[in-house]
Amino acid sequence: MEIAVISGKGGTGKSTISAAFATLNGKVILTDCDVDAANLYLLFNPSHKEEVIYIGGTKAKIDYSKCTNCRLCIGYCRFDAISRARDKVVISEILCDGCVLCSRICPEKAITMVANEKSRMFSGSFSNGEIVYGRLSPGEENTGKLVNMVREKAKQLSKETGIETIIIDGPPGIGCPVISSLTGTNKAVIVTEPTISGLNDLKRIRVLVKKFKLEEYVIINKSDLNDSMSSRIKKWCKENGITVAGMLPFDRKIVDALVQGKSITELYPDSTTGKKINKIWNKIIKQKR
Repeated sequence: MEIAVISGKGGTGKSTISAAFATLNGKVILTDCDVDAANLYLLFNPSHKEEVIYIGGTKAKIDYSKCTNCRLCIGYCRFDAISRARDKVVISEILCDGCVLCSRICPEKAITMVANEKSRMFSGSFSNGEIVYGRLSPGEENTGKLVNMVREKAKQLSKETGIETIIIDGPPGIGCPVISSLTGTNKAVIVTEPTISGLNDLKRIRVLVKKFKLEEYVIINKSDLNDSMSSRIKKWCKENGITVAGMLPFDRKIVDALVQGKSITELYPDSTTGKKINKIWNKIIKQKR
């Protein structure tokens, strides 16, 4: 069973809840598909079993033995990646989009395209099972391909270890990486917050989730910060046939646990929030439509 934990916007507590789910009773495959900003490995400090290079594109490189400093490429670059510094032409690795145009128009053929090999997929073990995550190199385009690689590795580990539950900590938003995170899953858990933007982004991502025909659940995090907005979100979910799996309060113990490198369900399992998350998880994994 694959459960994707997603959110329409960043900062809702999606990764915190994913970490809490991953440290309850059963063994899991934890999959961090937020490859632009993977952070669950920082919390769990997993063993380092495998590292795989991900090549998502190419970057332009100048051979200065051929470059005549004509600067033609500077005028053609539409990403402002090429500039002049210290009386020579330089290319910003972060700004370069890999469009190949500069290498084509260079009269001296001094610019070539080289594979960007800085992005990685990692896998290893943590206290409650296996973990797989990707780390996209700064400036690399997140098309969802690295997310797909991470998910395929998680499925492989599931078969090898016999661990059936895969928890996917997806990226925020509704773009290609989110689509890659949702494809082929069984259930989607949307984490939102009691704000206008939280509700609006919940509505956006729900349109996407609905297309996949998944079992869908909503968690309202920090619900007690705005009771009226939480009630409004609950009403909207009811009107649209979405199960509200639970409402979590703002809890400083969550921050305290994270500072100590633990999830709330690890460090404070008997706290109000810890018990609520346990109850939410049991509802999600047991309910069938």
